[in-house]
Amino acid sequence: MPIPKIALVGRPNVGKSTLFNRICGRRKAITDRRPGSTRDRNYAEASWQGAAFELIDTGGLLLQTEDPLLGPAAAQAQLAIDEADLVLFVVDGRAGLLPDDQAIAARLRRGGKKVIVVVNKIEGPEEGTEEFARLGFARMLAVSAEHGQGVGDLLDAALEELPRVAIVEDAAAPLRVAIVGRPNVGKSSLLNRLLGSERSVVSAIPGTTRDAVDSLLERGGKKFLFVDTAGIRRVRHLEENVDHVAVVQARRALERADVALVILDAVEGLREMDATIAGYVQEAGRPVILVVNKWDRAGELELKQRAFEQAVRDHLKFLPWAPVIFVSARSGRGLTAMLSAADRAHAASRTRIATGPLNRLLGRATAAHAPKAAKGSHAVKLLYATQIGVDPPTFILSINHPVDLHFSYKRYLENQLREEFDFRGTPIVLKVRGRRH
Repeated sequence: MPIPKIALVGRPNVGKSTLFNRICGRRKAITDRRPGSTRDRNYAEASWQGAAFELIDTGGLLLQTEDPLLGPAAAQAQLAIDEADLVLFVVDGRAGLLPDDQAIAARLRRGGKKVIVVVNKIEGPEEGTEEFARLGFARMLAVSAEHGQGVGDLLDAALEELPRVAIVEDAAAPLRVAIVGRPNVGKSSLLNRLLGSERSVVSAIPGTTRDAVDSLLERGGKKFLFVDTAGIRRVRHLEENVDHVAVVQARRALERADVALVILDAVEGLREMDATIAGYVQEAGRPVILVVNKWDRAGELELKQRAFEQAVRDHLKFLPWAPVIFVSARSGRGLTAMLSAADRAHAASRTRIATGPLNRLLGRATAAHAPKAAKGSHAVKLLYATQIGVDPPTFILSINHPVDLHFSYKRYLENQLREEFDFRGTPIVLKVRGRRH
């Protein structure tokens, strides 16, 4: 069964593209141009609660003639409507109901498509929606595409109108993995060991950076594309030192990767540059696996795994959620576990949590450990939470007095989310917002 299609339709500047990006997530929102299509019609595959669908973004429609669905942009929008199984008719709650909205609604009613009216730019649960009932459609929901508020409920409602098609992994889309680390920690040896063990199924793929070649590996039915930075090594200025080149390599690789492997050296131990490069991974918002290489020499060096892992935790305190995997590029030990951890971390980074389970968890968390007000400050109350994005998972916490929320309580809530929903390997972002009046 083909996956159902949902078209976003409405006037210019009502927030269709913002909603498109919000639903698809940061990386999925970068859409390809279809053959024969124009810039006014973009496609992206997305999913919600295990169900797949295709989202179509259209250009804004203006009342330039008696029929607003005329002209080049309108023609593209009409094609999107024709092929869609459901239309999300986006209107602007701040601007109110306008003649163009009514004309578009009339055309949609004549077309006989399933339609949900989406009143965008609404910050409160009820404000500014009543007049749009005059458009004559049975279903209407208020959202804030910019902040993500109400988007989960919108997707729940949309999928109720569509046949359910389970997500199928795209076999043609490998997981893009960046191997980063300071010089001489064994990055090249690790990559060569991986490719050498599966030489029959490895091919070279031209990279997007000049002179770089990426390496494709298939193992256990999974495809991994290792982002190679060999070309970057040749881009040096005389005044650049080795550490600076390592940072440039890491940052450029991270621009193209889904997951980062930060390679550490068991023989040389931990260095300041390890924390610098790991910090760039954190800044990029990528899932990360901490990989301790050369562990085959642990015996002769009298190293203990538990003690070394604790040293890693102490050195990289800002990545307590990142798995630590011990490997040997020379023997191949631990490489399967490393790839599995990368795959799990990427899946975690794409996780969406429905509003209901999210708020039930936070209700339990605040009941068990309520936020304490500092002396002279207001009592803090968590009102509700919603997820507004993925890659990394991003949440908004609505709080009555956000300025009085102590950073330690925010960390407590993050830990509760990680424990409940298994976000191992991926950063998560908690944004605090005050109650809107």
